This record gives sequence, structure tokens and C-alpha cells, in this order.
Amino acid sequence: MFDVFDFQNIDPQASTGTIIASAVYLLVLLIAQWKVFEKAGESGWKAIIPIYNLYTLCKIVDGSGIKCLLFLIPIVNVIYYILINLRTAKVFGKGLLFGIGLILFQPLFTLILGFGSARYKKF
Repeated sequence: MFDVFDFQNIDPQASTGTIIASAVYLLVLLIAQWKVFEKAGESGWKAIIPIYNLYTLCKIVDGSGIKCLLFLIPIVNVIYYILINLRTAKVFGKGLLFGIGLILFQPLFTLILGFGSARYKKF
């Protein structure tokens, strides 16, 4: 019988690879977000702290960090995630397609925002 939680048959090398890939993914996203925060006039270290980085991003994009509480409401959080990414593209002078790219390919498009020629424009 197949047991979903059968940890005896886990391949240690496969899980090590997954951990390394996840760490690289998160590091790339952190570096990109750091640069985006700096472009918007915020301190880059704010990207490191979980929850506070959401607060800061909402402050950058919507003008009010308290709106990050919308992420706590089921279904609303998905809609707000989409809106935040579309607004992020807008405040950096990018269009709708770039916003969709932020939604679907977050690390890549955040890197483009952080290291590209995009300039922050206050809403």
C-alpha cells in the first residue's frame, strides 16, 4: 500500500537538490526585491524580513502598507496579489504585459525591474 507520508523511501540526493534549488530561487528573489526597494527609495534590507517586506511593497505600490492585511483574507489575497503585481508594473513605468509577467514569472521579472532601466514613479 502506498503511504503518502512514507519518509523511509526518500532519496537523500533528490531532497538535497530540491533544497539547493529552493535556496537559489529564494536568494535570486531576495536580491531582486532588494534592488526594487532601493529604486523606490526604501531600504533594501526590508526585503529580507518576511511580512515586513509585504508591508513595504504595499506601501511602495499602494501608498498604504496597512493594505497588506488583505493578504490574510482567503480569495481576496489572490485578487490582491494580482493587483499588487499589476500596480508594481505601473509604478515602475511598465505595462499590463509586464504585470502579467510579474504574476507568472515573479523572480525573472523582479530581476528585470531591479536591475533594468525601470524608474520608480510615485503614484
